[in-house]
This record gives sequence, structure tokens and C-alpha cells, in this order.
Amino acid sequence: MNPKPKKPVVGIVMGSDSDFPIMEETVKALKSFDIPHEVRVISAHRAPAQVMEYARTAQKRGLKVIIAGAGGAAHLAGIIAAETTLPVIGVPIESSPLHGIDALLSTAQMPGGVPVATMAVGKAGAKNAAIFSAQILSIYDGRIHEKLKIFKASLEEEVTAKDRAIAERLKAK
Repeated sequence: MNPKPKKPVVGIVMGSDSDFPIMEETVKALKSFDIPHEVRVISAHRAPAQVMEYARTAQKRGLKVIIAGAGGAAHLAGIIAAETTLPVIGVPIESSPLHGIDALLSTAQMPGGVPVATMAVGKAGAKNAAIFSAQILSIYDGRIHEKLKIFKASLEEEVTAKDRAIAERLKAK
């Protein structure tokens, strides 16, 4: 018998299914921290009523953080932030001739009172959004806090190994 799936605490939304190859980095990172999440495609421009309903009901459904990835005009994170008191993290997607700069500015330049934590454009931003979500959730969840400590230690180990490898390559020359 399979254990009952845990209720999602992080919502991952994107404006288009074409954003999924980037937002998949968020999914992978949340899985690595064993954080239950849901994934939806909802468009601020093509289905605004769905976006507002999603945002307005998120907390009641158990979500604690929402990550919104969008390209171009990238209003998804801002619309969600306007409709909920939950933390909203925006991931600008490179999907236009402006290479994501338009999405970055649209996501970051929110008016006072409607904050959106804005990550880097693309896959690094998508991964960091998941890590930032884990950091938010770790305030109340010691299990996630411990996983973050292990993750941070692994980053240091990676750098140390790369440093040693470069030193060895230079010795060989």
C-alpha cells in the first residue's frame, strides 16, 4: 500500500507549458528537500480569473509559498502577490527577443505594498526559488532546516573538490 501523498505546501505556477523546462528545476530542487508541491499552468493574461482564484484559495488549501515563473510581460507573480498574503517568489523566464530582461523587470518592479521576491532569469532562478522556499519553510520545520544544512555543506565540498582539481592540473604542467 502506498503512503498517502503529503498535502502540497509550495505552489509552482507558470504562465505557459513552454516554461516547464525552466520550472522543472524548481520541481527537482523541492523534491530533493522532500517538500510537497503542486504544479499548475495558469496565465495572468489568458486566464486571469483562474489566477485570482488560485491565489485567493492558496492558503486555505495549505500552501505556504507560491513560486511563479513567467516570461515576456511576466505579470503572473505580481497578480498572485496582489491576491494573497503568502510569500510569492518570481522566476523570470527567457522567452522573448529581450532574453528575459523584460520578465526580470516586470517581476522585480512591483509597487510598494505588493512584494515579489525576484530570482535570476532562467534555470538558476528556478532552482534558487525552490531553495528560498525551503529557507522560508525551514523557520518552522526542523527537518527542512537539517536538509538545508546538508545542502549548504555539499556546496562547500563541491568547491573544495574543484579547487583541489585545479591545483592538481596546475602542478602537472
